[in-house]
Amino acid sequence: MAVDLRVRERAILVTIVFRKSSYHDDWPVEDAAQELKDLAESTGASAVWQIISQREAPTPAILIGTGKAEEIAQLAKQHRADVVIFNQDLSFAQQRNLEQIIQSKVIDRTQLILDLFAQRARSQEGKVQVELAQHQYLLPRLAGEGIWLSRLGGGIGTRGPGEQKLEMDRRRIRNRIVKLKKDLELIRRRRGNMRRERRQRAIATATLVGYTNAGKTTLFNALTNSKGIVQDQLFTTLDPMSRRLKLPTHQLLVLSDTVGFLHQLPHHLIEAFHATLEEVVEAHLLLHVVDSSSPLRDEQIKAVEDLLQEITPEAKQRLIVMNKMDLIPEEELRILKRRFPEAVFVSALKGEGLPQLLDRMIHQLSSLMIPVRLILPQTAQHWLHRLYQEGAVLDRKEADGFIEIHALVPPALKPLLKNNGFFA
Repeated sequence: MAVDLRVRERAILVTIVFRKSSYHDDWPVEDAAQELKDLAESTGASAVWQIISQREAPTPAILIGTGKAEEIAQLAKQHRADVVIFNQDLSFAQQRNLEQIIQSKVIDRTQLILDLFAQRARSQEGKVQVELAQHQYLLPRLAGEGIWLSRLGGGIGTRGPGEQKLEMDRRRIRNRIVKLKKDLELIRRRRGNMRRERRQRAIATATLVGYTNAGKTTLFNALTNSKGIVQDQLFTTLDPMSRRLKLPTHQLLVLSDTVGFLHQLPHHLIEAFHATLEEVVEAHLLLHVVDSSSPLRDEQIKAVEDLLQEITPEAKQRLIVMNKMDLIPEEELRILKRRFPEAVFVSALKGEGLPQLLDRMIHQLSSLMIPVRLILPQTAQHWLHRLYQEGAVLDRKEADGFIEIHALVPPALKPLLKNNGFFA
């Protein structure tokens, strides 16, 4: 059995909830604390102590009161903590002041997420997006004592761009951000060309969205016979994947898997991953994958819907896919099915419910199509092939060298068929 020889950083986790409405968060404090722990452990840290505190509002200098900061300092010393992680975003001044009091490295939730993303990125596109988000986070902190960025020691909050890049001055970081944005623009154009080709061919597209660790990649693999990396951890899939899927009606579909969403995902992360999230904007159908066994199921659904509203405000065809049904007791499953009558319940891991999911996908995609009656000569095999790939053939009769077809076709295909004189 292989032994993990990596040194696990000892972390104290601090979850602060503010009561004032302008700072208030809908999530229960215990759930916010559990998610912070999951994020920390996903980076390889060991949570040696957790602190949960409620306050009216943050203090400008150290976010929390002096007494609470000194309490954390004592706990950090007692438990030999390497890092203290806050669930709230910290300004540069707050982070510096807390480090002086606690005498330990202090990072916030955004740094933690960035560190996790840096570990997960595998493709060049993913690495560019993560590095851009990291530099956009670091730039405002190059104020006054910029030397803070050159602290050595590695660990959580220091991965990604690398120590030599963290020592850049403002001008070099700004130049790097400009370069990264140009790289992402090239990626965006390349993806745009691919989407334009799909639109010209009128190929339907569907995108998997959902909270991180909801099982999107497992479902993606099951539907497309792919081998994307699957692990029971947050943000396993950071790099987008697209594969062709032939539906039971023979219609061709391009299915995409995207980065998982998260409660209060930092805005500059959304901006950095815009090239990836355009797959969501352009999709004909969104498959909202939900971990139906999670105790935070309802909160996670709301978090995803809020982010979708921010990314793509226009109404889109959506289908809720309640995954991991095999982990739910029978009585709870019956209750859930009554609560979510329009959802499809599946177990991507065990392959349960996938035929029903494909049927629902066909049904929802058909609502985007136009019914037509066509008469094609037997020699028009190219157009016949396109009808099967891009539309849905409902009825087909052959006689006297012609093929009479009743089909559903995408709006983009209808004028092409009409211009070629195929309308009955």
